[in-house]
Amino acid sequence: MSTEAFTRGRPFPRQPNVMVYQRSHPEKFAAALAELGVTHTVCGSEQSGWDDREVSDVEVVFGWNVPPALLRQMPRLRWVQWSGAGVDAVVLGGGLPAGVRLTRIVGQFSQPIAEYIFSYLLYVVKDLERMRAAQQRHVWEPFRAGRLAGLTIGVAGLGSIGREVVRKARAFDMHVLGLSASGAHADCVDRHYGPSEWDAFAAAVDVLVLCLPLTDATRHVVDARLLQRMKPDAILVNIGRGALIREPDLLNHLAHGGLRAAVLDVFEQEPLPADHPFWGLSNVYVTPHLSGPSEVEATCQFFVDNLVRYLSGQPLLGEVDLARQY
Repeated sequence: MSTEAFTRGRPFPRQPNVMVYQRSHPEKFAAALAELGVTHTVCGSEQSGWDDREVSDVEVVFGWNVPPALLRQMPRLRWVQWSGAGVDAVVLGGGLPAGVRLTRIVGQFSQPIAEYIFSYLLYVVKDLERMRAAQQRHVWEPFRAGRLAGLTIGVAGLGSIGREVVRKARAFDMHVLGLSASGAHADCVDRHYGPSEWDAFAAAVDVLVLCLPLTDATRHVVDARLLQRMKPDAILVNIGRGALIREPDLLNHLAHGGLRAAVLDVFEQEPLPADHPFWGLSNVYVTPHLSGPSEVEATCQFFVDNLVRYLSGQPLLGEVDLARQY
């Protein structure tokens, strides 16, 4: 098979063996990669499993929720490109073999996630549900709707997603606070808080948006104590990872009148069980982990761009610092 493959006019120095792994239909990703010149691929999925003979020569994995057991069966594995933004499934589980590099997708999910967040903020603050209910009852019922302008939004996590939330918040004339571990993008917010300042940060905001990765340090960072620090009419939004919130604490807080609303796109157990109490709470908005859709063509192009870098010895985009766990 020819090793002369091209992407955007750039030849690959060689064709490494690549495993494409997805929950379902990895062949869609493999076909998109073939269009971009990546031809030495094998596919695996939760449904189909994998062929042990094929994976023994795999050098690169491109996929999502790849089982650690599978990665350990690849003696020649050198690099894993996660096809999403969150890498906690492989990092926290200790499933990555020693010496293997890990990268994640960056820059692709920011806009749809920010749109998701502000669609719900407008829905809640403007009380669109009340307007719609009045229409359905054929009742002319004027009231003074709220405004985002002047509210304080706190964005926890100032990566590419968090910074896009900040940008859109400024368009609504909101006061913007931020919290992050590194402080690398502190200049994009009106005031920056570090990890030791969660109490002050949570107490100051009308809207708290969680854009954090899940690490040992961030697991259950929103617990009963922190919820008590928040304003009783605050809105909590989680598009990061479900385990950022201690869910029983949130349920108890909501049951006792805490928070105006909780907008939750991620949960500790997914799919969310049909009998989970979140479904029945009027001030909880449940969505099925859809705020940042992964598009086949875009994620494949990101991988191919990174593959060119990998083969030519350049720094990889979205490389995970395993010590920091993101």
